[in-house]
Amino acid sequence: MNNLDFVIDTNILMSLLISGKSSYKPLLKCYNFYLPEFGLSEIDKYQHIIFDKTKLEKDNLINFSYFLFSEITILPNYIFDSEILNEAVKLTKKIDIKDVTFIALSMQLNVPLITRDKKLVKGMKKMKYKNIILFKEFLQNVYL
Repeated sequence: MNNLDFVIDTNILMSLLISGKSSYKPLLKCYNFYLPEFGLSEIDKYQHIIFDKTKLEKDNLINFSYFLFSEITILPNYIFDSEILNEAVKLTKKIDIKDVTFIALSMQLNVPLITRDKKLVKGMKKMKYKNIILFKEFLQNVYL
């Protein structure tokens, strides 16, 4: 992994899908983004929000989704090292256990997790886990 690699969580993916902004295309081309398989379950669960909030026509949303998912590497759960997964559980159980796979993937790949979840960032930094960044900071530092 290198400094062009990042794990994203579902809220970032949903934001990208809802916005459908073509300005994100260079970002998606320049960096390598990883998502644990759990992220797809959440997208399926909240797809109604994507359709309700997007400003894109359905065909444009579908086309943007094809592009977006062609640029993101989705990794299956079986790749997690059990020790890393256990450590991620310890770190996230008092913050939000639903984020365990995102933290575990960040730990396993040794790359930052990008999120919009301020509570998660604050909690993880309190637990001395610093390989996490808010999406706003990512864009400001851009990394573009």
